[in-house]
Amino acid sequence: MTTQSITVVGSTNTDMVIKTTKLPLPGETILGGDFLMNPGGKGANQAVAAARLGGIVTLVAKTGDDLFGRQAKMLFQSENLNTGFVFSDPDSPSGIALITVDDHAENCIVVAPGANARLLKSDIDQAIEAILESEILLMQLEIPLETVIYATGIAFRAGKKVILNPAPAQQLPDELLKMLYLITPNETEAELLTGIPVIDSVSAERAAKVLLSKGVQVVVLTLGSKGALIVTESLCHLVPAIKVSAIDTTAAGDCFNGALAVALAEGSDLVNAITFANKAAALSVTKMGAQASAPFRHEIDSLA
Repeated sequence: MTTQSITVVGSTNTDMVIKTTKLPLPGETILGGDFLMNPGGKGANQAVAAARLGGIVTLVAKTGDDLFGRQAKMLFQSENLNTGFVFSDPDSPSGIALITVDDHAENCIVVAPGANARLLKSDIDQAIEAILESEILLMQLEIPLETVIYATGIAFRAGKKVILNPAPAQQLPDELLKMLYLITPNETEAELLTGIPVIDSVSAERAAKVLLSKGVQVVVLTLGSKGALIVTESLCHLVPAIKVSAIDTTAAGDCFNGALAVALAEGSDLVNAITFANKAAALSVTKMGAQASAPFRHEIDSLA
């Protein structure tokens, strides 16, 4: 088993988390419980998840020139990420996410992007070598869309596999979709991208085939507790989720995507790669936090 390198282009945030018995309604004030401050951001979460599972990972991101940014870079280095392309912006604060988690492990999140919104094409130009030396480019949508399209084009023209986690949900141009090897929407994201409400396996397959028609090679539609549906031109297969007792679903999708990138970089087929990713996501929801919840390889290997 040989692991090829992975470049993650995306966001990095500091998560401020409050545990509550229930999520507040509009205009409602409730008393919470424990307060936690954790490293987060979809890009950073996925990079850390991939590194903990044995991936050789370069992170391309941007922080503010502040305490949060400096702490983030130190943490990335401790996780064995290549941080040579984690840039610092003197004119913007580091990204912040405010997260509330209830007793059912559901959450609501508001993000102030800060320096993430200033990760620009010129930054990608500085990281071209890392992208070209990687087997897989993994991205999300907490950075400017034009930056995502630009980085995708570089990887696509070089014959690299591009995986896009289309979150937070937004409309995507066909010029981006046709360059993707794999996309990982959830039900809400799939409906926004295709106009098809995903309510069952039949509608999930229909939505996935719309994305295939736009040029995406592989659609992995994540269905929460039901598992993940793989759809290609020749395959439609549901990989069941792993049943666990969840305490916090924050970053479960990020762990899934990071693990998926590692498995594919190691040469796994799609079904085995999704099975591996499901295990990583399942383990992550049994712990609090974003990057803190990412499992290590030995935990995956020991999961029945």
